[in-house]
Amino acid sequence: MATLNINGETVEVEVDGSTPLLWVLREQLGLTGTKYACGIGLCGSCTVHVDGEAVRACTVPVSAMDVTKQIVTIEGLSEDNSHPLQQAWKELDVPQCGYCQPGMIMAAAALLNNNAEPSDAEINNQVTNICRCGTFNRVRRGIHRAVAIGKERTS
Repeated sequence: MATLNINGETVEVEVDGSTPLLWVLREQLGLTGTKYACGIGLCGSCTVHVDGEAVRACTVPVSAMDVTKQIVTIEGLSEDNSHPLQQAWKELDVPQCGYCQPGMIMAAAALLNNNAEPSDAEINNQVTNICRCGTFNRVRRGIHRAVAIGKERTS
């Protein structure tokens, strides 16, 4: 039995400790916004936040998590899709196929948590998710637009 804090709620799941967090999220809890793609932590489609940091959920065993760690999935980023990144993604039509985009948004959100106005070089260095459609230029524009949306909200 594992007790986890996911999107602000305490949940208990009956799984082997070696089960990847990704499978708990998708299969046990039905949080299918976190995607499975490579399964070895390279592509980033499974990116979630653990204590505010971007983590590839396919590589993290449930045994490494406990109720003190705050796990946030794309479903928990905002209740109504009002997060500046989600707004920017819609406004700029960032995704092409969209499969990798939940992980891309979560990686970008972790970046913005630590760097309120990243340069293109900092985005390229920190958001290492793979998009097979090649929307990286639109992702960078989306991140910059999210920064502007955040500033508009606070002014």
